[in-house]
Amino acid sequence: MPPFCSNKNPKITNMKVAIYGSRHQADHVGEIAKLVVDLIENGDSIVIHRKLYDYLVANVGELFARATSSVMVTAETGFSADVALSIGGDGTFLRTAQWVADSEIPIIGVNTGRLGFLAPFTIKEAADAVITHRLANYKIVDRSLLRVDINCADLDIWPYAINEVAILKKDTASMISIDARIDRVPLADYLCDGLIVSTPTGSTGYNLSVGGPIMQPQSPSFILSPVAAHSLTMRPLVIDDSSLLTLNVSSRTPSFRISLDGRSVNLPCGTDIYISRANFVVKTVCCPGHNFFFTLRNKLLWGASAMD
Repeated sequence: MPPFCSNKNPKITNMKVAIYGSRHQADHVGEIAKLVVDLIENGDSIVIHRKLYDYLVANVGELFARATSSVMVTAETGFSADVALSIGGDGTFLRTAQWVADSEIPIIGVNTGRLGFLAPFTIKEAADAVITHRLANYKIVDRSLLRVDINCADLDIWPYAINEVAILKKDTASMISIDARIDRVPLADYLCDGLIVSTPTGSTGYNLSVGGPIMQPQSPSFILSPVAAHSLTMRPLVIDDSSLLTLNVSSRTPSFRISLDGRSVNLPCGTDIYISRANFVVKTVCCPGHNFFFTLRNKLLWGASAMD
C-alpha cells in the first residue's frame, strides 16, 4: 500500500489551523492577513507563530490585531491542529515542520518565494483547500526524516532533517576523511570536502547540486553523495532507509561541521554520528491531481526547448 493517507479525507465542519510564515514577504502581507481573518470569520480556530503574528500586526496595523484577538499566539511546540499552513518557500516549510515537530499535523506548503518543491500552493489555493473544501479529496503524502544521534553529547539542535544531513569540513580546513559503516559493516573511507546524506524529499536540494540522483518522495531510501571526493570511484549511493549509518570524521583540524537542513553545529573529530530513519513522518498536503514528475518537469524546466 502506498505510504500516504486516504485521498478521500472526511469533511470537517470547523478546523483548527496552525500558521507559520516567513517575515520577508512584504508583497504578500495583505494577502496573508486577509487569509487569517477569513479563517476566523469561517469559524475556524487559529494557532499562529508569534514571530509571524508580530510581523503582521506591525505591517497591517491595529485593525488586524483587533480582528485576530481570539487567535492563539505561540512559538512553542506541542499544540494540536487539524492542518498547518507554511507560508513562504521550502526553507519556511522546513521551519514549519520543526514547529509542528512529531505531531504529524498535515502541512500545506504555500509558495510566496521562488522554486518551492515543498510549497506548491498559492495563498488562494490554500484558502480554497481549507475554507472551501476542508481538505476533502486532497491527498496527504508521508515524507520520511533522518534522525541524528551522537556518542559524545546532545546535538544542541533539533536532531531531525527532512532534506539532508551534511558532514562538512571547516571553511579553512583541508579535506576530511569519513569512515562510513552501514549496519556496523564497513562501507568506505571517504576522502572529500563533505558527505551529504539525503532523504528522497531532499534529493532535489543539496544532493542534486553535487550530482546525486533524484528520488520519488515515497521511495524507502536514503542517498549518500560525497562532496568533491578525492577519488572518482566515490559515487553517490542509494541505501535502504531501514539501515543504520555510522560516520566518524578525522581531519587535520580538531573539528568539523554537521548541518541538518541548514542548522549547523561544530563537533570534535572522532565523534561517532549515527543516522537512521525517524520514528515519525512529515505529512504534506498535495494539490488535487499532483504528480511528482510534472513538478520536476515544471520546476527544473525539463519541458523547455532551446527556442523558449
